[in-house]
Amino acid sequence: MDLLTSTLRETPAHTLFAAFGVLIVVAFYSLYAILHLIAPKPRPTLPSERTYVTTTPDGIVTRQLPCWHDRWLADRHASEARSKNDDPTKTDIADTGSIEPAEVRMSVVFPAYNEEERILPTLKEAVEYLDATFGRDPTPHRNKLPHTRPPSASTRRHVQNAPREDLSGYEIIVVNDGSKDRTVEVTLDFARKHGLHDILRVVTLEKNRGKGGGVTHGLRHVRGEYALFADADGASRFSDLGKLLEGCEEVVDGCHRGVAIGSRGHLVGSEAVVKRSALRNFLMRSFHLVLMILTPPATSRIRDTQCGFKLFSRAALPHIVPYMHAEGWIFDIEMLMLAESAPAVPVLGHDGAVIGSSPGIKVAEVPIDWHEVGGSKLNVIQDSIKMAIGLAVLRASWMMGVYRRRLT
Repeated sequence: MDLLTSTLRETPAHTLFAAFGVLIVVAFYSLYAILHLIAPKPRPTLPSERTYVTTTPDGIVTRQLPCWHDRWLADRHASEARSKNDDPTKTDIADTGSIEPAEVRMSVVFPAYNEEERILPTLKEAVEYLDATFGRDPTPHRNKLPHTRPPSASTRRHVQNAPREDLSGYEIIVVNDGSKDRTVEVTLDFARKHGLHDILRVVTLEKNRGKGGGVTHGLRHVRGEYALFADADGASRFSDLGKLLEGCEEVVDGCHRGVAIGSRGHLVGSEAVVKRSALRNFLMRSFHLVLMILTPPATSRIRDTQCGFKLFSRAALPHIVPYMHAEGWIFDIEMLMLAESAPAVPVLGHDGAVIGSSPGIKVAEVPIDWHEVGGSKLNVIQDSIKMAIGLAVLRASWMMGVYRRRLT
């Protein structure tokens, strides 16, 4: 120890500063390399995962799955190629926000892994609400629309990509995440009994990807003006989708980008939460503290990031879904961080003139009814530790440039 102290005293100050600088650089690039090795990377989609199974009056058929993401990817590549053109008159900025027009009003994605016992009540509740609110015909006569949107913030100002008022109907996409039970069979049987031909679609992932991977895959193939993902256990009351729609409409920007998320934050101290084990409540509060420390400002203020009931406007999807990396439980937070960091868009006045800009995609946190459902696949201790580590890796990857708004 004395030798080290003596050496430091005898070493010139500029040499010590140089050595310290080299140490910092080595540490930075070492961490960067480690993150590249351990940071989650989404696996490529397999050919069979680009198809879906649905019912018809004559039986069960397999069809090609529509994919707005493929078209977006092609447009993005073409736009990036144009932006590299040496001719300044042909310079173009890569377009990240284009998306094909919607074909139905609402898309619902249910990620499902071994949900044979729990998915039927969820589907029943969802179909009852969707039938009553949107109907099954995508283009009914205008004066027979089953759902009329209430006046909202978006109707009081000039908005690009505004939803078509004459569009109705819905679709349900069940993403079977490599289930080992009869999830697919019971889902298709439900579709057949309720006449949900080509409305309820089952997509099967050959290998389990995790909840985040299932949700991301489903959202890449939605056809709706709005896209909801909901847990297959039915813990959230499905009719609260109406609250999410209102919340989303209140925060949409000039390009009609908006997100609304169901929140259980108001239930803290209620019977539903008090009945949980002390350990689970402790881990929940600890994770929220870590979340506040590690996430950017807007995301850190959200009281409940993990509720499986989130709604996206169609225009918001190209700014979030193509850049997803996390496929485990932590994926919700990455979605919210991507929304917060989305490129700014112009704010338009009543006459369509640009009056400012709006950075990021606003997120409305909406209180919903929720109840505990048995059969959860969450291992409280093990998954809480994984989520905390995953959050640290996720945040570090975005901060250090391992993850960027690039094609994944």
